[in-house]
Amino acid sequence: MADFQTSTQRAKWIFTPQKLAERYKAANQRAVQLLEKCGTTQVEVDASGSLTYPTEKGDAREDQGDKKLKPLSVDEERFMRAFYEAKVQEVCSAFEFPHKIQATALQYFKRFYLQWSVMQHHPKEIMLTCVYAACKIEENHVSAEEIGKGIKQDHHVILKYEMAVLQSLEFDLIVYGPYRAMEGFVSNMEEFLQARDDEIQKLESLLKAATAEADKVMLTDAPLLFPPGQLALAALRIANGVLRVVDFDRYLENIVSQPNSEHTTSELIKLLDDIEYLVRNYKYPSEKDMKHINRKLKSCLGHSSSHDESKKREKRSKHKSHRNSSDTAKGPPIG
Repeated sequence: MADFQTSTQRAKWIFTPQKLAERYKAANQRAVQLLEKCGTTQVEVDASGSLTYPTEKGDAREDQGDKKLKPLSVDEERFMRAFYEAKVQEVCSAFEFPHKIQATALQYFKRFYLQWSVMQHHPKEIMLTCVYAACKIEENHVSAEEIGKGIKQDHHVILKYEMAVLQSLEFDLIVYGPYRAMEGFVSNMEEFLQARDDEIQKLESLLKAATAEADKVMLTDAPLLFPPGQLALAALRIANGVLRVVDFDRYLENIVSQPNSEHTTSELIKLLDDIEYLVRNYKYPSEKDMKHINRKLKSCLGHSSSHDESKKREKRSKHKSHRNSSDTAKGPPIG
């Protein structure tokens, strides 16, 4: 059976805070350099996963007139990722996918943007591909068409990015989330408490509350900084702080007394405190933030407002032409 201790997740995808910050900064800087050299950051992808980078121009700034394009900052990229990570959870919830699919999709999304800037691949498209890939690896067989239809998006986009996403993940597709570990800890708590029926019911309530807390943990950087067992314990401790089902400090002492424990009680408490800190200080972008960031991102990707307007005019023109050529009278289009 697969084990986290020998997994690629532990070997390659758990970072120190400093290293993680460096990865995000490096991805941002690569996109900034593209913008300066080429006047756009958009990296095109075909269905085989082949990438086409923007071509360097003599003077990218001249191409844009006197207007100097402004790249997204590292913090603005973080807000953009946070917005679409929440969308991953919304999509998974709408389809009533198990939590393990949500956890896997979020890990895929997080890992992808360690390799790329949001200025190079729009998160809206990557998000859907990550959900689809997570369904496949977790053997929850949902087609790209079903996902696309369910959220009114073109399923061809989902398929187009699949190989690019898998390559960016370095084909490390087995992901360990906190949810199964939480179930194991709660089962262990039953023995620890020598639980009777009423206590078993309380532990079931604790698991339900902790699952909601784990969802919040998964939106932070914690899955890239801590192993899933510690994420699970942190979620349980947060939930237990409200429900008071178990003496958690005593339970942690019981855990570290086991022969295979890697930490002292004080070390483990410090790690859980660090995870809780990330949850408490998690920031989700405001509507105003997103409007500003989206405007900048459109410019970076080469989708200026004038370009968008011309596309809309072309679409309206085609639609009008189609209506005029029809023999059947129809009402005005909706929306």
